[in-house]
Amino acid sequence: MPFLCLDVGSTWTKGALVAPDGELLGTAQHRTTPPEVLTGIAAVTSALGSPDAEVLACSSAGGGLRLAVVGQERLVSAEAGYRVALSAGAKVVHVSSGELTNVRALRADRPDVVLLVGGTDGGDQRVLLHNARRLGANRLRVPIVLAGNIDARAEALEALAGCTVVPTDNVLPDVGELAPGPARRAIREVFLQHVIGGKGLSKGPRFRSLVRTVTPDAVLVGVSRLAGVLADDDEAGAVLVVDVGGATTDVYSAVSTMDKERATTVALPADRRTVEGDIGMRWSAPGIVAEARTEQLIPDDTLRAPAEARAADVDFIPTTPEESAVDTQLAALAAILAVRRHLRLIDGRLGPRGAGLLVLSGGVFRHASAEALHEIHAALTSDPVLRPVLRQARIVVDTDYVLAPAGLLTEAGHHPAANRLLRNLTQA
Repeated sequence: MPFLCLDVGSTWTKGALVAPDGELLGTAQHRTTPPEVLTGIAAVTSALGSPDAEVLACSSAGGGLRLAVVGQERLVSAEAGYRVALSAGAKVVHVSSGELTNVRALRADRPDVVLLVGGTDGGDQRVLLHNARRLGANRLRVPIVLAGNIDARAEALEALAGCTVVPTDNVLPDVGELAPGPARRAIREVFLQHVIGGKGLSKGPRFRSLVRTVTPDAVLVGVSRLAGVLADDDEAGAVLVVDVGGATTDVYSAVSTMDKERATTVALPADRRTVEGDIGMRWSAPGIVAEARTEQLIPDDTLRAPAEARAADVDFIPTTPEESAVDTQLAALAAILAVRRHLRLIDGRLGPRGAGLLVLSGGVFRHASAEALHEIHAALTSDPVLRPVLRQARIVVDTDYVLAPAGLLTEAGHHPAANRLLRNLTQA
């Protein structure tokens, strides 16, 4: 029986039909159809001729997963919580540190979930318990993932009585030790049980039963799997993925093993994700130009007017060579800026060998001509900041959107199918 891997986004519902051995049998997409997304799913299923396939689905529709982080210290526990939230596929809409005084500001950012962290195990409990009492006293309606000092758990749970709380292991069990796994799983559990059903995407329970995770989480699992596949094939270097969308640009990186040489306040996991909310091809096109000017990547404001025009007309499609050339330049700049920011987060390190594979994802790359891709490739590899990291990297385009399907297959235990799907991507 084949697998039907679905990614239900806010705009498009994409499907990939994958054979048990990992052969990609076909892809299809349809406009997402709220308030009943099953209509779009049915259209994709019909287009692929796969009514009996095993369905594996992820979703970022309805805004995906909006998460607030409430931590103890900005540079330690709050930062650890922020990184865990990103790795769980969440859009971080609020971060606070220290004693929580303004719950109204937290509410105003409309999170779907609150990640409450603070203190190492056996360490300080005061701030975590203060924040638990504040959230409990304000009867916060959104679910809370409690992932702070394990010794404060019982008292924190008592303070949060009346709230929906999922307790889990500390994201920062010791100084310099980030443990994202348990909190990521808890955030996923909350998303599936308490969030996805409240997005107004479907009238019955079937859609909620189909969805296994939020889309960026599935992609990150796929990226991590890809790093393992390259290591198994004796290909050196980390995996770097740049996904340029209309409003945001996501960057994912993964190495096959932890870099033991690192010595930072909050150690980083082997797979990482960052989201640049001000860099995108349409809604956020002006952000590309503004940042590119700040970083001295462009000499003047020539791109400002076309960027603003794209932000004003987010359905814009280039129809002339000149318009396509502007999109190519914006895409290259978006990728460079987003990867630069990602590298700053990880101190410029992608393991000892840099990136072995750079994957470009997003419609702007998928529909680009060979000449445009050549220009983007040249811009990335000649950038003075990125050159040391990309000096050995092969660059491929995820033309079939296989990273999320590979992540879904991996999570479902179908590792050989995921491996073949990813090996085909590396040979593109």
